[in-house]
Amino acid sequence: MNININKVKIVVTVPTENLSDVRNVICEAGAGIIGNYSHCTTTTKSIGTFIPNDQANPYIGNTNKLKYVEEEKLEAVCNIDNVKNVITKLRKAHPYEEPAIDIIPLLDEKNFS
Repeated sequence: MNININKVKIVVTVPTENLSDVRNVICEAGAGIIGNYSHCTTTTKSIGTFIPNDQANPYIGNTNKLKYVEEEKLEAVCNIDNVKNVITKLRKAHPYEEPAIDIIPLLDEKNFS
């Protein structure tokens, strides 16, 4: 079986107060399209943790101290040809200096008989 990856799922954690802005930016950049629908995303509430080191410039929290943050895990599908554009715009809109971004390849059900 020959499988081509045409779509990925982009997953990023975002502080709750910034969720709408980041969602809108990635969807306007072309993520979240499923068939005839746009802005298709899902979110899951989560608690993120991090410790900024001395070289960090944290959006929230203090250097060398553990920080707990109420976040949302934002997920959206994206055409493989548009990933770089979406990620570039996501990074500009995201408040964190180093957002945690996952890019997960997706298999199309058409590849299975």
